[in-house]
Amino acid sequence: MLCAVTDLRTRRIHPAWWVAAVTFLALVGAAAFRAVPGVLIEPLQAEFGWSTSTISAAVGLNMALYGLTAPFAAALMERFGIRRVVVSALLVVALGSGLTVFMTAPWQLVLCWGLLVGLGTGSMAMSLVATVTGRWFVARRGLVSGVLTAGGAAGQLIFLPVVATVSAAHGWRPAALGTTAAALVVVPFVAWFLRDRPSDVGAVPLGGTAADEPPRATGNAARTALAGLALAARTRVFWLLAAGFAICGATTNGLVQPHFIPAAHDHGMPVTTAASLLALVGLFDIAGTIASGWLTDRVDPRFLLLAYYALRGLSLFLLPPLFGSDLQASMIAFIVFYGLDWVATVPPTLALCRQHFGARAPVVFGWVFASHQVGAAIAAYSAGVVRDVTGTYDAAWYGAALLCLVAAGLSISIRRVRPVQPAPAAEEAAAEDAVLRG
Repeated sequence: MLCAVTDLRTRRIHPAWWVAAVTFLALVGAAAFRAVPGVLIEPLQAEFGWSTSTISAAVGLNMALYGLTAPFAAALMERFGIRRVVVSALLVVALGSGLTVFMTAPWQLVLCWGLLVGLGTGSMAMSLVATVTGRWFVARRGLVSGVLTAGGAAGQLIFLPVVATVSAAHGWRPAALGTTAAALVVVPFVAWFLRDRPSDVGAVPLGGTAADEPPRATGNAARTALAGLALAARTRVFWLLAAGFAICGATTNGLVQPHFIPAAHDHGMPVTTAASLLALVGLFDIAGTIASGWLTDRVDPRFLLLAYYALRGLSLFLLPPLFGSDLQASMIAFIVFYGLDWVATVPPTLALCRQHFGARAPVVFGWVFASHQVGAAIAAYSAGVVRDVTGTYDAAWYGAALLCLVAAGLSISIRRVRPVQPAPAAEEAAAEDAVLRG
């Protein structure tokens, strides 16, 4: 393997780019099953008679664990390595999605779709992006963060139409098994090509020196994650970032991803057409997130977040009248914009974490991302309840729009500070002891 890496380096391709490519592939595989819920709500209701709120409860648990697992996964990556954690996570995703074909009761949906897949995908969430970019890149961190974040969008783009088509033609079980296969296909690539640190292959971080590679963690992973939360929670900026990112999750993964297709179907739009529109969101998300990463290297991240959240809120205010049985240009315009804005918030949020928390940024960002998914979980369940009670999703769309304006205000109120320098190992250990012992 070292010979292969050496050969690549002689061709002037830094090993960091190959690590980024495999990480992108892993994120695409993880996104496969996360593309399923919105498509399969209708088939599950038809077969089992479960209510929207019942299915939304499993979706909500999935989204909550997708976020809450992230900081602990970041700490595990620091302790045991990226490759081991990602391979294990892909296998858990495959297990959870594969077992769904045998379910007959709602609690089994919650166990497989909510618990197992939530834990697996959460271990490959944005904390993976933060860890890889923090270890392997000094130059182009913002751009690479945007590209890797787009991996989830690419997975949605690839799998949403496929899942919808397979489900319509052959039922939801073959569609679920297809996502299981997608996760398993990625495993050998990660096991063979993904390396934990530049020093493992005799390299240095792209654009940096050996001193830029973070030190190896030796402590307890759970302790590291909790200490990172305890220290970050003492700062105002952490709560501003967490609150804003919770609203980001509520208005994307929590509301639009699982409920756009059922909402469009309520107005007479075929499920396959709505799924194709949601896949189109994924296409433009790739472009928007990469562009956001490029801008983050050049523009104050606070101003980017202000613009992203304010424009997202405006678009949600305009959405309810756009639904109909016929596909209109105005709906296409909404899809294009919402795609560009979907997770464009990730690169500037990650940049602000690095500015304020230095070497602890991957773990702290894991906690900020946890808030993203808690917000998504609350929105996923709440929108299902709104639909069951009122017969329409309109109140959910308008409420989400107002929340986006709140997020815009929170983001611009973050103060600029000088980047935090990594603390010596002894000082970090002392800080952890002081925090955890009270």
